[in-house]
Amino acid sequence: MQSHSKISDASGSTPPAASVIQGWAELPDSLLHSIVALLGTFRDLLAFTGTCHAWRAAFSSYPSKSAFRASLPPLLVRPNVRVKPPCFPSSENGNGGRKKLRACEVIDLANRSTPLRCQIPRETLQKMRFAGSSHGQLICCRRGYCLVVDVFTGAEVSPPRLPFSEDREEFYYCGTLTAPITSRGSHLLISTQSSLFDWPVGSDSWSELKLPVNRVDQIVEFNGQLFAVIEYSLYALQLAPKLRLKKMKTLWWDGMNECPYLRPWFVVCGDMLLVVDHYMSFSFGAPVVYRTYRLDMSTKPAKWVEVKKLENWALFIGGDARSPPFSFKNPESWGGRSNCLYYAHYSQPWSLHGLGDDADAVWDPTTDDDLVFKRNWYGQLQAFWVYPSMFYSDGDGQY
Repeated sequence: MQSHSKISDASGSTPPAASVIQGWAELPDSLLHSIVALLGTFRDLLAFTGTCHAWRAAFSSYPSKSAFRASLPPLLVRPNVRVKPPCFPSSENGNGGRKKLRACEVIDLANRSTPLRCQIPRETLQKMRFAGSSHGQLICCRRGYCLVVDVFTGAEVSPPRLPFSEDREEFYYCGTLTAPITSRGSHLLISTQSSLFDWPVGSDSWSELKLPVNRVDQIVEFNGQLFAVIEYSLYALQLAPKLRLKKMKTLWWDGMNECPYLRPWFVVCGDMLLVVDHYMSFSFGAPVVYRTYRLDMSTKPAKWVEVKKLENWALFIGGDARSPPFSFKNPESWGGRSNCLYYAHYSQPWSLHGLGDDADAVWDPTTDDDLVFKRNWYGQLQAFWVYPSMFYSDGDGQY
C-alpha cells in the first residue's frame, strides 16, 4: 500500500516532526498508552501518531482504539468543499510518479473551532465511481476496476478486476468491508444490479453470487452476523464455506408485508438493529417526520417494533445510500443533541432533525424546507461521516 495523502489542521501546520527532544522516541509503550488514554480530540490523536514512528507504532498497538468511536462523534468529510492545501501538493505513487491530491474540508463536531482537512487523490474522485465507505476506507469502482483508499492516510489497495461486460457500464450499489482492510480474514463485498461479489482481501479472485431478486442496498453487521438488505427485506449473509443468502421472515409494521415508507435504511444502535425512514408531513410544523423501529428477534417471525424515543442516542447519515450510518451515545458530552438525526448535506454541512415526536421541537422554520433527509445513488461523491481507520483493529499492531 502507498501513502498518498495526509490530514492536518487548516492553519497549515502539520504534526510535529520526528526530530523532537532526544529520547522521546524511546519512551516505553506502557507510558505512551497512558498518554493515548488521555487524548480527547481528533487533532490530539493525529498529532500523537504523527510525532514519530515509535509513537505511531505505540498507538497502533493500543488495545482500546475502538473506544474513541464511543467518545468522539464521526468526522464529516465534504469532498465538494475545497480548502487551501498544505505545502505538500502531491505524493509519490507506486510507479515513482506524482499523484495530484484534492484537499477537502473535514469537520469535527466536537471541536468546530479547529477546522481539519484530508487529501484524497484527485484521480480517484474524478475517474472512479463511489461504491461505499467502510472502516475508514473509500471503496471506488469503474468498469470492473476497484480501489480501496484510506480517507486520511491515502493508502491504497487494488483488488483483482471484477467480472465486467464491456458493452455496458456497470453500476455499483453497495460496497463494504467486513473488517479493517489490514485485518486477517477481511472481505470486500460489492453489489451490482444482479450479483453480489466477495473478495477475501489478499486473494487472487472474487466469488460471485447471483441475487435472487434485486441489488443489495445495504450490508450491516449485528451481533456478529452479517445481514444484507434487498428490497426492504433482511437476508442472513454467509461467507463460508461459500457465499450464500437466506431470507429472514419478519413482520413489517401493523402486519404489512412491505415497507410503508419511502426508502428505509438500517443502523446498529447499541444492542438494537434499527430501521429508519421518513414520511412527508402536510400539517403545521416540521415538513418531514422520521421514525425508528427496532428488530425484535424474540418472536417468530421476528417483528419490527417502533422505538418512540432513542433516549440518549443520536444518528448520523449522508445523502448517498452507499455511505454508512453511525449511532452515538450521549452526544451532549460534546454539545450534541439526543434523539436526533444529523444529516450531511451537499450544500451545507449538516441539518438536524428530531426523531419521532421531537420533530417539531427540533425543526427550525427559518431553514430551507428542501434540506430534508433524502437518500439516493449519486455519480459524484457526497458528504459523508467517517471514523479514521486507526480507530479500528484493537491492539493488532496495524491500522
